[in-house]
Amino acid sequence: MIVAAGRGLRAGGEVAKQWQMLAGRRVADRTLDAFRMASGVDRIVLVLHPEEMDRSAAYPDVDAVVGGETRDASVRAGLEALDGSGVVRVLIHDVARPLVSQRIIEDVLTALDATQGAAPAIEVTDALWRGSDGMVTGTQERGGLYRAQTPQGFDFEAILAAHRAHGGGAADDVEVARAAGIEVAMVPGEERNLKLTRPADFERAEVLMGAEMDIRVGNGFDVHAFGPGDHVMLCGIGVPHDQALTGHSDADVGMHAVTDAILGALALGDIGRHFPPSDPQWKGTASDVFLRHAIGLAAEADFHVGNVDLTLVCEYPKIGPYAADIASKMADIMGLDADRISIKATTSERLGFTGRGEGIAALATATLIRR
Repeated sequence: MIVAAGRGLRAGGEVAKQWQMLAGRRVADRTLDAFRMASGVDRIVLVLHPEEMDRSAAYPDVDAVVGGETRDASVRAGLEALDGSGVVRVLIHDVARPLVSQRIIEDVLTALDATQGAAPAIEVTDALWRGSDGMVTGTQERGGLYRAQTPQGFDFEAILAAHRAHGGGAADDVEVARAAGIEVAMVPGEERNLKLTRPADFERAEVLMGAEMDIRVGNGFDVHAFGPGDHVMLCGIGVPHDQALTGHSDADVGMHAVTDAILGALALGDIGRHFPPSDPQWKGTASDVFLRHAIGLAAEADFHVGNVDLTLVCEYPKIGPYAADIASKMADIMGLDADRISIKATTSERLGFTGRGEGIAALATATLIRR
């Protein structure tokens, strides 16, 4: 259960913090993905503010529940929605902790094999002060103190009964559980699993993400010769010409190069390995089939395409008038903004087969970034 019904006003911005961008993606999207990847999670419930229930349309694989006025009321609403569904264990997580690791999730689930409650925590090591009006008024012994994190895991029936019996106002679900006599085991938390509360927390999270960012770069190259026809296919756009490109598929030289660049970044060979030209089923196939396949493989490996740079080498046809349409078409197929697609064209100064007007060559570079 991911609790996302809060308004997050301290984070600033025009929308609640869970809908703000973190390194190019919404906070809630990153949090959801962390649990989608978790091997021990079978179902996800997203608790939303009543005025934001329409956002659930973006998550068809997630059950959306209307939250309450307080965090504990929202958690109870989510638990009540699961009552009678056969759920045995539940993890309750703050949507504003998008960098939770698979290790923490697994550790909490494992701890529930021996106890009715478990949660990640970090031992307090800094000196603690009490203060008032900007002045230090005293100190606090830090021995035995821990900083609480989520996800907090529980036996479902036990935590549901605990919430039903609680009077409200709890800081977190561990407090509710302990009030009902449920023992809660601690597993090691991580500094990376921070809760986004203020604008500076977003900056810190991006620094943490950058320190572990996995970036892959791949190159693609393709050539196709001219043959009879009245247009050439370039990245899904039919460009008028007195000849066409020949090939086993639709001979879209630009899209083939981009596809190979993505496959190269994944170390998965080239188009020929995935769609052999000797196989008659691919004859005449539109090349977006190949490109979508490569993008799907990237997504399966938890990568998204950061940008693509494509250079088309030919004397004719002239590419410039169609470059914007080509970029727009590629962006649509790849699910990217058009400003992440670079389309360039050059001649070979009448040298080689492209200079003699015998065909078109394409060179592409693609960047993949792990989500």
